[in-house]
Amino acid sequence: MFLATGWKDYEVLDTGDGEKLERWGDVILQRPDPQTIWPKAREAQWNRADAVYHRSERGGGQWEFRKKLPERWTVSWENLRFFVRPTGFKHTGLFPEQEANWRWMGEKIRQSGRQDIRVMNLFGYTGGATLACAAAGAHVTHVDAAKGMVQWARENRELSGLPETSCRWIVEDAMAFVRREIRRGHRYDGILMDPPSYGRGPSGEVWKLENELYGLVETCSQVLSENAVFFLINSYTTGFQASVLSNMIGKCVLPRLGGSIDSQELCLPVTSGGVLPCGASGRWARD
Repeated sequence: MFLATGWKDYEVLDTGDGEKLERWGDVILQRPDPQTIWPKAREAQWNRADAVYHRSERGGGQWEFRKKLPERWTVSWENLRFFVRPTGFKHTGLFPEQEANWRWMGEKIRQSGRQDIRVMNLFGYTGGATLACAAAGAHVTHVDAAKGMVQWARENRELSGLPETSCRWIVEDAMAFVRREIRRGHRYDGILMDPPSYGRGPSGEVWKLENELYGLVETCSQVLSENAVFFLINSYTTGFQASVLSNMIGKCVLPRLGGSIDSQELCLPVTSGGVLPCGASGRWARD
């Protein structure tokens, strides 16, 4: 498995009964996680939660705040800093399991020994992967259809003290942007994507992962440069197994560029024992 072990400001304290208890800096949050079907290991710890997200039977849910929290606060990873806050859809603005991929991409960028690595981050959200790649020396094109998420990512870039010139920010449908880059003849040395299972683009475009993912991967392979160093697909919400990601990369990337594929579960360590499953990642790298 790919295990996110590099955090100091984030920790999964315990899991169970469809919930997870997490420490985000000094704030403890309790959030639903349907995969945690076992009993809680340390029941008494759960009384420490500063806020609890309650699901609604009609979809969505709401936060119960047991103490007054700041509107947003910061957590750090290595030399980067990120704003986090409880949002209406239970998320906080960061997917901490992706730390495992941030480290891997950073290593690939640094090991290339190049100063001209260009990376494209599709469905870039609030910019965790974007900033990790930029901090490793790449220039990153960050693409997300949600203007508010791109603004959040820009604020994280400024908070982390990275140069303005290290990132380019695009508010657009991912497939539309990639097709335009093909027409323009633009190429990237690294591509990553973390697509949702369902969503809408800025002009109302409907996205369903099971219908669209293979086409997106195949299209993205066309903008990989001849000297590409990595290609990464993340899958969480639909439960695609790691072998599905391997098969797509094998069909779309290997025939032209060779290299090797490693697809595994993506997990977070749990302080009370075990790991928290967080989907799967498919990785391609040049040998």
